[in-house]
Amino acid sequence: MRIGILGTGSYVPEKVLTNDDLAKIVDTNDEWITTRTGIKERRIASENEATSDLAFCAAKKAINDAGIDKNEIDLIIVATMTPDHFTPSTAALVQDKLGIKAAAFDISAACTGFVYAFTTGYSFIKSGIYKKVLVIGAETMSRVMDWSDRGTCILFGDGSGAVVLGEVQTGGFCASHLVADGSGACELIVPAGGSRKVVTVEALENKETYLQMNGREIFKFAVKVFPESVDDVLKQQNITADDIDLFIPHQANIRIIESIAKRFKQPLDKFFVNLNKYGNTSGASIPIAIDEASKQNRLKKGDKIVITGFGGGLTYGSILFEWSK
Repeated sequence: MRIGILGTGSYVPEKVLTNDDLAKIVDTNDEWITTRTGIKERRIASENEATSDLAFCAAKKAINDAGIDKNEIDLIIVATMTPDHFTPSTAALVQDKLGIKAAAFDISAACTGFVYAFTTGYSFIKSGIYKKVLVIGAETMSRVMDWSDRGTCILFGDGSGAVVLGEVQTGGFCASHLVADGSGACELIVPAGGSRKVVTVEALENKETYLQMNGREIFKFAVKVFPESVDDVLKQQNITADDIDLFIPHQANIRIIESIAKRFKQPLDKFFVNLNKYGNTSGASIPIAIDEASKQNRLKKGDKIVITGFGGGLTYGSILFEWSK
């Protein structure tokens, strides 16, 4: 059985926050942000938009693109680090919004979440338990931002992307590589709000309910593990980077992407980049990029594609697949 992507969809909020807008909030400017990150603007969810709302919009588009009835979906997996609630799962809320009967659960692997969720969805189909799986990456990162912290607030944005996985005639999933290194958990963390540290007045005053990130360490981590993970899936298929038609990396920082392109001796135009428009949307960045690459005709049937994520956990991973549409 070959298992691949039947349809894609994405959604980003209407509100645009530019670098010039941020310069009015923190000590920064457009040139400083652009040269260091490649980001020009990002999208911010409205007050009445939560992660499940963004996820639902992307899900509807993916189901429509797949050309299937929504009731054919057997399982919904949502990759997110910004769920609507601790419980119920965001996936359960999406299931209700879709009005279908399906299993549903969330995966928490931060910026690598979609890669984990894609592999999980593939495994459920491969095992014969389900036939069609809706995999979503969705984030409202603006809700966990300290807007006085220049080191984080300039980087992140909100958005969602989704794919429908199912049996395909040609191509599809080829190889996967998933890793976690919890020893680096403190480098990217929201300290308060869980069972380790509950939300207290002190936690709020110390801004411990916001994302805290050691940018320097995360950058070093990314440029180290990115090639390691890509090498792993390439070796599984006994191919090289030259055989890949398009790399779709997590959209974190243009300098990371440029470093990896140089490491594999590949032209930068073989790496899909849209972080200039959306910033770092964490678990949503890869599925948004897949959908945009498809809509821009950057993907042709039979193309070999590698997606790679890295982020909080610390986690990282890659998937190699052939485009089936």
